[in-house]
Amino acid sequence: MLLLVGLGNPGSKYAGNRHNIGFMAIDRIAERHNFPAFRSKYQGHISEGRLGDTKTLLLKPETYMNESGKSVAEAVRMIKLPLSNIVVFYDELDLVPGKLRMRVGGGLAGHNGLRSLRGHIGADFRRARLGIGHPGHKDLVLAHVLKDFAKADKDWLPDFLDALAEHAPLLATHDGLGDDATYQNRVHLTFNGTNSNDSTDSTNRNDSTSDNQPTDTPKKGRD
Repeated sequence: MLLLVGLGNPGSKYAGNRHNIGFMAIDRIAERHNFPAFRSKYQGHISEGRLGDTKTLLLKPETYMNESGKSVAEAVRMIKLPLSNIVVFYDELDLVPGKLRMRVGGGLAGHNGLRSLRGHIGADFRRARLGIGHPGHKDLVLAHVLKDFAKADKDWLPDFLDALAEHAPLLATHDGLGDDATYQNRVHLTFNGTNSNDSTDSTNRNDSTSDNQPTDTPKKGRD
């Protein structure tokens, strides 16, 4: 079985935020591959279906970004999945908008959703880093991630989400151990085929040394 997790904050207030691109990706995958309606389980919203021949669970934690690990850990305990069968989609400041980078493990880069996941299940899950761009200064990061995508983003965001969803079955090949490199390449080929600008990384800094600190996010009951 494969577990695909999207990170974000629950509720209509945050639905269009850059920080919620992980939720958006999971929703588009569900739509593209005819998954059933989401239902409540594991402190989140889940939908069970198939990507290719692989049984796949989609999960959107409802615990707020800072405590995403609680929801994912509950699902992992119940399903008894290894970290190699978990792919987490989340927003990445250090990549330009519309860029996907796959990796296994790595640092946190100030991302509180990743921090929570590391605390609950460890760090060596598969990561789908979805570029949202950096506002230019660390003091602007919080406002950047917790604001809706701008009108200009409508030029690339739908096509990017479509490409992520179209090639999602590649994440599930080989008994759930997907071909991440091919997935990344296919997404970019499809996305760049409908967008004239071929995105490149905005920085070569390693996640663990990034100074984009910190992407604080809402907590339930936060003062």
